[in-house]
Amino acid sequence: MVTSPRPLIVMHSNGAFREHVRRYTSATFDCSFLADWESLRAALPDAPPAALLLVDPYSSGSKDGLQLAQELRALLWEFPSATVVAAMELRPGRSHDVRTLGEWGVTDIISIGEEDTQEAITRRLRSAQGRPLQNLLQRCLPQAMSGRARTLLMTAAEVVSMGGRGRDLAKAMHLSERTVLRWSERAALPPPRRLMAWMRILLAASLLDDPGRTVLSVAYACGYSSDSSLRRAMQDFLGTVPTVLRREGAFSAAARRFLDELAEVKNWGKETWKQKAFDEGRRTRRKARRKPRG
Repeated sequence: MVTSPRPLIVMHSNGAFREHVRRYTSATFDCSFLADWESLRAALPDAPPAALLLVDPYSSGSKDGLQLAQELRALLWEFPSATVVAAMELRPGRSHDVRTLGEWGVTDIISIGEEDTQEAITRRLRSAQGRPLQNLLQRCLPQAMSGRARTLLMTAAEVVSMGGRGRDLAKAMHLSERTVLRWSERAALPPPRRLMAWMRILLAASLLDDPGRTVLSVAYACGYSSDSSLRRAMQDFLGTVPTVLRREGAFSAAARRFLDELAEVKNWGKETWKQKAFDEGRRTRRKARRKPRG
């Protein structure tokens, strides 16, 4: 599996906290530090899907720093797939702000002064590590889906979000490619290569739901060589193009087609196993008829 560190984009006004983050996360994250909301907004369209944002929710909110920054709210509206962690002092009277941040879409909060130790920061960031595609899949998959099928799908989603390709799925599961193929067959899922292609389509669809991302930036973020490559892939898998899909609600529309294919694979698998059982029974009966009597 791809082993490059997960990108961490930091925009925070507290210099001591920024230095803590730099020192504590350098081994596990690829850190970049930005000065303001405008720089963060400009960086997001080209940010990898797995990027994690660590922000000061009060930066520029008001001169006295007592009000939440509306720039954060606008950012989360424009890029709803972004995974954002807020770092703030949890003073008395800020419980309403915490609830508001949750309503805006902030994933987690680090309490500066209480949770800015190395252990606390790394634990918080790891727990929030930005798995939007996995979260979206969890909400749309059938309840009756087997544990093995879910494991394959969640791992495939994570690998694709980190920029991985077909062979990385087996590496991530610490299995051989042949074993992963067998697991896919038994779990009534498409073959691994097609499964990974589907995950890229679903990842692209989830990013198309971000109003701030262009089709080209989505294509690059998901590993397509151009927006034309993304259009061709979506035409092949979904029978439509990104601009039309975006108007329909991109992820919901793509997920419905993916679930349709899972149902088709499951039904095909049942018929295949019935045919195999019938053929095996016929071979057994033939052997019994040919067996000489003692």
